[in-house]
Amino acid sequence: MPTTSKTAVSISHPNWRLNDQLKDKVALVTGGSRGIGRSIALMLADQGMHVVICGRTEESLKKTAEEIRSRGVQSWSFQADVSRHEDLENLVAQTVDAAQRIDVLVNNAVTSTSAPFDELTDDLFRYHIDVKLMAYIRIARLVLSHMEKQRWGRIVNIGGMTARIVAPLRMTNGVVNAGVANFTKQFAGYAARHNVTVNCVHPGYTATERIMQIFEREAREADTDIETVISRRTSDIPLGKLIQPEDIASAALFFCSPLADMITGQCIAVDGGSGEAVIY
Repeated sequence: MPTTSKTAVSISHPNWRLNDQLKDKVALVTGGSRGIGRSIALMLADQGMHVVICGRTEESLKKTAEEIRSRGVQSWSFQADVSRHEDLENLVAQTVDAAQRIDVLVNNAVTSTSAPFDELTDDLFRYHIDVKLMAYIRIARLVLSHMEKQRWGRIVNIGGMTARIVAPLRMTNGVVNAGVANFTKQFAGYAARHNVTVNCVHPGYTATERIMQIFEREAREADTDIETVISRRTSDIPLGKLIQPEDIASAALFFCSPLADMITGQCIAVDGGSGEAVIY
């Protein structure tokens, strides 16, 4: 039987696009200056999209915006504290003023406290909820009216595997990410009437500064070194390696693309197979 071969193509390559169907659309990526958000912003730019990013550090925002522009598209960066409703209102207004539209929203901004339950105060729980869950809800509400006018939109929420697993040092993340998953499904049903899809990506152990801080805390708690923690965590992943930010970006791009036109209200885990729950 004859065989056919396929040439592997990196979806982050600027010369490969999804039939240019995302070209010249505008994406807003919160927490887009570093880590997973940065990778998503760059991958969307590689598809010809103009990208707006927000964050709290001006230096990293400017650096990432320049990287995005190097892909031959436009980019704008705005400082914002997503835990503040007024900052989100200003961010959406600035985005529309600069780019004239919002086609894609990627909710990615996050905070994380690696600590056992007895160190987690009410204020810490409240802050995690405001930075992630409430910020996702608020900005989704703000951008929906713009997507409604154009009868097209994509909203991608970046959650986390703590929505599905128990993680003793990440209880605040678990509470918030479970809420993100529920909001994704609830809001998807409402937004569908406007031809707007809403989906969620749950990253597993992803090689970012934030996860390294978590690993450092685990190492201190276990009186060991971080290399041992990383090795143990990697051994828990069937595919045998930490997830890279680009892996999460690939899933986000899929949800934004025409390939996912009829997919909404779904949560997909990019975890290398480490999640053991059976999700129906």
